[in-house]
Amino acid sequence: MESNFLTTVFLPLALFVIMLGMGLGLTVEDFKRIAIAPKSVIFGLAAQLVMLPLVGFLLASVFPLSPELAVGVMVLAACPGGPTSNMVTYLAGGNVALSITLTAISSLITVFTIPLVVNFSMQSFLGENALLQLPFVETVVRIAVITLIPVSLGMVLRRYVPTFSAKAEKWVKWLSLFFLSLIVVGLLLKERENVLSFFLQVGWVTLALNIVTMALGYILSTGARIDPRSTVAITSEVGIQNGTLAIAVASTPALLNNPTMAIPAAIYSLLMFVTGALFALWARRQPSVVKGTI
Repeated sequence: MESNFLTTVFLPLALFVIMLGMGLGLTVEDFKRIAIAPKSVIFGLAAQLVMLPLVGFLLASVFPLSPELAVGVMVLAACPGGPTSNMVTYLAGGNVALSITLTAISSLITVFTIPLVVNFSMQSFLGENALLQLPFVETVVRIAVITLIPVSLGMVLRRYVPTFSAKAEKWVKWLSLFFLSLIVVGLLLKERENVLSFFLQVGWVTLALNIVTMALGYILSTGARIDPRSTVAITSEVGIQNGTLAIAVASTPALLNNPTMAIPAAIYSLLMFVTGALFALWARRQPSVVKGTI
C-alpha cells in the first residue's frame, strides 16, 4: 500500500467509517446522561483527559525512546476512546451506555485538547528540533471535520431511519475493525525495515500505557465507590484509545505528516485487542459485575 494513498485517501475514509459507526450507536440521550449520572461521567472524563496524558508523559520520559516515538506515544495518549473500548465494555459486561457517553463527550473535548497536548510534547521531547507545531484553530477544525461530522451524520441516520441504522451499525463495527487492521498492516509494511526495532523500542511502552491506565482506572473507580459495571466501562475507556485517530493525527499530511510518530499507535492497536480480550474475560468472572452490585 502506497504511503501517499494510505495517508491521504484510505486513512481519512477509514476514520470516517469508524466515526460514522460510533454515531449510529449514539442518541441525544447519551449526552444528557452527564446530568443523570454525573459522578461516573465526570470521574471517567477526568481519568481519560487528565490522568491518561500524565501517565503517557511519564512513560514516554522514562522509557528510552527516540523523540519522535515519544511524541507518538503522547499523540496516542491525547486521543479519546473509540469503538473498540465500547466493544470491550460490552464483552466485559460493563455499562455500555456510560462507555458510549464517555467516548462521545471525550471525542468532543479532545478536538480542542489534542493540539495542546501534542504541541507541549513536541516542545518537551523535540525541543529546538520541533520545527512543526500544530496550529490550534486549524487543527481543531480539521479534527472536528474528520470526527464530529461523521458522528453527527450517524446520529441523524439513527434518528430518522432507525431500522436501517440498527442493521448498518452491526456491519459498520466489523468494517471498522477491518479498516483498522488494514491501516496497521499498511503502516507496518511501509516501515517494514524498522518494524522489529520499533516494536522493541515502543512495544513495551505502549503495553505499559495500556495496562497501567486500565489498572489505575479500575483501582481509582473502585476507590471512588463507582458501581462495578460503570467501573468496567471507565477502565475500558481510559485504557483503550482511538488508535485510528492517533494514526491520522500523526501521519496525515495536513497535520503532523510523520509516519514514525504513528508507529506507537499502530503497535498499540495490535496489543489492545489482546489486553482488551483478557480484561473482558476477567471481568465476566467477577460476581459483582455479573450481579451489578457493589
